[in-house]
Amino acid sequence: MAQSRKELAYEVGGMGYSLVMLDLAEVGFQKGGETYRFEGEAFTGGNINRFGVKFEGEGAFGGRLDDLELQALYSRAIAPYWNLQAGVRHDIKPDPSRTYLVAGVEGIAPYWFKVNAATFLSNKGEVRARVEASYDQRITQKLILQPRIEANFSFQDISAIGIGAGLSDFEAGLRLRYEIKQEFAPYIGVEWRKQTGATARFSRIAGEDPDTISLVAGIRIWF
Repeated sequence: MAQSRKELAYEVGGMGYSLVMLDLAEVGFQKGGETYRFEGEAFTGGNINRFGVKFEGEGAFGGRLDDLELQALYSRAIAPYWNLQAGVRHDIKPDPSRTYLVAGVEGIAPYWFKVNAATFLSNKGEVRARVEASYDQRITQKLILQPRIEANFSFQDISAIGIGAGLSDFEAGLRLRYEIKQEFAPYIGVEWRKQTGATARFSRIAGEDPDTISLVAGIRIWF
C-alpha cells in the first residue's frame, strides 16, 4: 500500500516540475540616456520543497554594469499559496561585493497580489530588507496590465556601496503586456524610481540622479 499511496500522490499533484522565467528583460528610456534591466528566477522541485535561483541586474548602455545580484534558495510551502525561503545572496556588483544570508516569504495574498519579502544579513554584519508586490489585471485574454512596487531598506548606513539607513529606495511601475503566447509576452510601461535620505545624497555625490521616470519596453519569457 505504501508504494500505491506514493504513486497516487505523484499522479494527483505530487510530481516534480521545473520552471525558468525571465520576468523583466527591458530597456529604459529616461533623461540622460538609456538603461537595461533583467530579473528572473529558475527552480525545480515539488509542491512542498523547491530549490532555485533568483537573479537580477541593471546598467547603462555604453557604461558599466551597475548591479548584479544572485540568490540560491530553498523554498518550503508553509500554507496554501505561501512559501518560506532561506538561502544565500551574493552581489557581484556594486563593488565591493557582498554576501548575505537570506530569509523571507513569498506567495499570493488575498485578491491575487503576488508578494515577496526578504531580509538579508551580510558577511559584514549589515542588515537589509526588501518588499515587492505586483498584480496582474487581465483586460482581455491576452492583454494584461501589471502595477508593480518595490521598496528596499537598510538598518544602517553602508557608505562603501552608497546605501543609507532607513528606506533607501523605492520604485513604482506600470507595465502593459500582450501575451502572443502565454510563455512569450512583449510589454511597454513607465517606472518611477526614487532614492531617499543618505542613499540619495550618496548618488548626488557620485553625479547620479536619485529621482528618475523611465519609459520601458521589454519581454517576459518563461519555459
